[in-house]
Amino acid sequence: MTSKKNGYLWGALAGVSIATAAVAGASVGKPPADRVDQSMLIRASTAPIFAPPPGAPLSFADIFEKVAPAVVSINVTSKVDAAALRRQIPGLPFDIVPRAAPDGEDGDQGGTTQQGQPRLPTQQSSGSGFFISSDGYIVTNNHVVENADEIKVVLKDERELDAVVVGRDEGTDLAVLKVKGSDFAFVNFENSAKPRVGDWVITVGNPFGLGGTATAGIISAYGRDIGETFVDYIQIDAPINRGNSGGPTFDIYGRVIGVNTAIFSPSGGSVGIGFAIPADVADAITKQLIAGGKITRGYIGASIQNFTSEMAEANGMAGQKGAIVADLVPGGPSAKAGLVPGDVVVAVNGVTVRTSSELTREVAKARAGDTLHVEVLRDGKRKTVDIRSGVRPTEKELASNDNSGSPRTPGAEGGPAVQLPAVLGLKLAPLDDAARRRLNIDGPVRGVVVDSVDQSSDAAQRGLRKGDVITQAGGRPVTSASEFSAAVDVAKKGGRPSILVGVLRAGRTTFLPIKVSG
Repeated sequence: MTSKKNGYLWGALAGVSIATAAVAGASVGKPPADRVDQSMLIRASTAPIFAPPPGAPLSFADIFEKVAPAVVSINVTSKVDAAALRRQIPGLPFDIVPRAAPDGEDGDQGGTTQQGQPRLPTQQSSGSGFFISSDGYIVTNNHVVENADEIKVVLKDERELDAVVVGRDEGTDLAVLKVKGSDFAFVNFENSAKPRVGDWVITVGNPFGLGGTATAGIISAYGRDIGETFVDYIQIDAPINRGNSGGPTFDIYGRVIGVNTAIFSPSGGSVGIGFAIPADVADAITKQLIAGGKITRGYIGASIQNFTSEMAEANGMAGQKGAIVADLVPGGPSAKAGLVPGDVVVAVNGVTVRTSSELTREVAKARAGDTLHVEVLRDGKRKTVDIRSGVRPTEKELASNDNSGSPRTPGAEGGPAVQLPAVLGLKLAPLDDAARRRLNIDGPVRGVVVDSVDQSSDAAQRGLRKGDVITQAGGRPVTSASEFSAAVDVAKKGGRPSILVGVLRAGRTTFLPIKVSG
């Protein structure tokens, strides 16, 4: 999964791990698929046998027999990532670089390059997938195959086929593969008659490389948010483990209701909490991938975050939900249309928006050139901003623009910053030319610099630190400590428990509420 920045300001979702197995390092022999590593087994004690509850199937054998031929194991060979290897072996005295082996040599067995550097070894990883057509189209997870040099698909009858990637979508973590041949057994997505929470489900996949493994359980919940933008996941308690990624979850009629993608696991193994991409999402995405090999989504060029209940109270809008605009891409669709940081988006094209994820999904439905009617709250008034949609960059491109480095702090060079009286535990300094150089700030940014933070203050608890730049307070721009203090006074006189503050750090703005008393 994606990792977030540390601290309250940039919180993290911990404990969710991708359910695919990877063995980093050189290619090594592995035991046959039907041999279990004895050191990994925990023996179960004898337990009494109870009758199943009313309505429960006495056996899942008929379902498994029906769907198992459509489920495949996916074995991937890829080169070890040099940067990752260096992170695993700190202090490595040389660079490891990929280089093709000379003719007649096996490049996968190590050795050295012509410059005398070690060649990158290969690594093996495994996942699961399933046929969705008789002519060889297979659905799996993007993270199973995204760095693959070679993909082998193993069928239930033990045939091994070469596969190629038809298309991948990082946004939903889905991919489609193709193998040559015809008359393959396949399964269908169930888009309409969704099982209820508590209904039985069965998963089939390739956990830990064992292949052809079935597990059963129930649907635990719908609409789980595990930090992914375009998917509300199904939570299931049928045991899934590393290597189950990309495999199907079936209902009791043998229809695919989800694609297994992640597990919640403090230990790395199943603890009974798994997450699957719903069938309607998977069906729509895979059809687009097969038709064109690529997914395009709408884009407005704005960084957003949830408008929380604390933020709403700080703005005198108790109970209001939405997504607050933190930053704008210079020259992007939102900046051209007149959206401004601090706007609270409450609807897009008439569809109510309650969270940042809902806003992103509504925008993503647009095609390039479409006009989005975005309703915002600005200065307590409702306003419509018409934004012409662009094309959303890839998730990797967006991540590469997500600056996460820590800024240099005032006083690091050129002498100490001028300190002004503390407000809410914050000592502030002007954002003058010297401070801009120290903080690497370019462009028309205006604000006031945090020079120190009282560690017992709410500001410290919220994650503010030296070097942050406060750009807004109480919905108004601030360019001095006195303006910040005045905004705090207005919030206090208005009886608000906190004030909403815009904080610029490492090129990105985030909003957070800071208590004004107590």
